[in-house]
Amino acid sequence: MKSFIPLICPKHALRLSPSNEHPKSYCCPLGCVFPVVGGIPRFVPGNNYADSFGRQWNAFRCTQLDSFTGTSISRDRLKRIAGGSLDVFKGKTVLEAGCGAGRFTEIMLDAGARLFTADISSAVEANFANFGNNEKYFVCQADIINLPVAPALFDIVVCIGVIQHTPDPKEALNALCAQLKPGGLLLIDHYPPNYQMTFSRRLLRSFLLKHNHNEYSLEFCKILINFLWPLHRLSWQLFRKSALKNFPLLPKIHSMFLRISPVVDYQDAYPELGPQMLKTWALLDTHDTLTDVYKHLRSSEQIKNDLLHLGMKQIEVHFEGNGIEARARKIL
Repeated sequence: MKSFIPLICPKHALRLSPSNEHPKSYCCPLGCVFPVVGGIPRFVPGNNYADSFGRQWNAFRCTQLDSFTGTSISRDRLKRIAGGSLDVFKGKTVLEAGCGAGRFTEIMLDAGARLFTADISSAVEANFANFGNNEKYFVCQADIINLPVAPALFDIVVCIGVIQHTPDPKEALNALCAQLKPGGLLLIDHYPPNYQMTFSRRLLRSFLLKHNHNEYSLEFCKILINFLWPLHRLSWQLFRKSALKNFPLLPKIHSMFLRISPVVDYQDAYPELGPQMLKTWALLDTHDTLTDVYKHLRSSEQIKNDLLHLGMKQIEVHFEGNGIEARARKIL
């Protein structure tokens, strides 16, 4: 797999070339060596703060792909963030910062983008397994704050479901804007201040992170879901049944149960997934919300001010999806 964007050393900003001394590696003139493992160039250590995401996406590498679910959930979300049309991606050179297993990778490739994807976690392996045969695609394991490419090379930068999980959202946003060409389009989202963290989620997240149980967190969440999901199904079915939902207590009980439970439940949001897929999504996103090392919350005003400070124009910020979705252009 060859990059259509010249690769540079993240430390020295010098052009990388295949190493003669170290097979399956890239090297810079000052001696830095970056291995290619499993066909993927690696620019960060194998273990880092996003390890839980890597395990998660390799375990569920197809779960959120529209082609797998038979829905348009990911397509609709990306289309909304992009302003209502996926045509913006056609023929464009796009950076996907924090690609995960590729739910949006799939949509952008189908829309005709030439896609450079990166993720700090081993999720790149799931992404590569899904899309590695596409000639308009390149993936590497790298920190989006210190990518192995020169600035100002991309027509569009997409970062969905990622910024809130980085050590410093402002620094991440600055790095993303720097990758845009003049006139380039930035598409992002972020958790809002009212992101739902129930007491039980806070408690379990604190336990898993404090005691360094991320290695076993997926098994922990499987047990949790198997125990609580029947209650979620029962609560939702009682709430939805037309003969019962008119009883004023039922909606309140259903809402209270969702606030108490640590399980992320999409039965109201995506009923088209069906019972089994809804349970799998519950497992995936419950693990996601209980194991992220960083979970920053920012308001729409904060995001807008950050974009203004970075010189971005045509800024649009909305409450949608995960909370706050924004797009802006780099006009110099």
